[in-house]
Amino acid sequence: MSTVVERTRASDRAYATLLEEIQSGDLAPGTVLAEVEQAARLGVSRTPLREALQQLSADGLVEQQSPRVTVVTDIDADDIRALFEIRRALEESAARLAAARGNAELFASLASEFAAAGASLAASTGRDDYYALIARFDRAVDAAVDNDYIAAALRTVRTHLVRVRRLSRDNPTRLIASVAEHQLIAEALAERDGDLAAHATHVHLRNALTSILESLPSDNPLATES
Repeated sequence: MSTVVERTRASDRAYATLLEEIQSGDLAPGTVLAEVEQAARLGVSRTPLREALQQLSADGLVEQQSPRVTVVTDIDADDIRALFEIRRALEESAARLAAARGNAELFASLASEFAAAGASLAASTGRDDYYALIARFDRAVDAAVDNDYIAAALRTVRTHLVRVRRLSRDNPTRLIASVAEHQLIAEALAERDGDLAAHATHVHLRNALTSILESLPSDNPLATES
């Protein structure tokens, strides 16, 4: 039993490290993850490394090119559009459910935090604080929906969104607009207005997709179609 637990922990550590490196861009699309080299670099044996790579493959972040060679998957403009198609379907449905099932006082409090977040974005830590607020908002929606299948699907989508955000350029104007959009969604949830919450979510995601595609560096292959 202890051997299985240790292997699982090693696999979890390897997975977490590789996930962060892929999302941050340290492991760029197309990077080869050779089994022997990665196991040595991460300080794990091949079995937990394979388990970590299998999980990343299930996430769609790596693909196997040969029995012992795995590469970080590419992501292009079409991938981003496809990601937002499923994101819209999931998040608009989640907004309707959260409006009916959620804690109105909690969402009212989050709306107030979004109202105050715009001014803080000018500070050096403002962007990180804002993303942390979005993460808390997402968790509150997930808890309100209370549907493990929707939550699992959204976790996969958000895993890719971290990567997409880091591939695109910062846009301060877009961040300010995003604050107002999140505030409106939170207010609609607090008022239990599912139609407004879903519509506000739709508008937010449409604007986010447009901004991401437009903000990609001109020399980035992702920007070939916008």
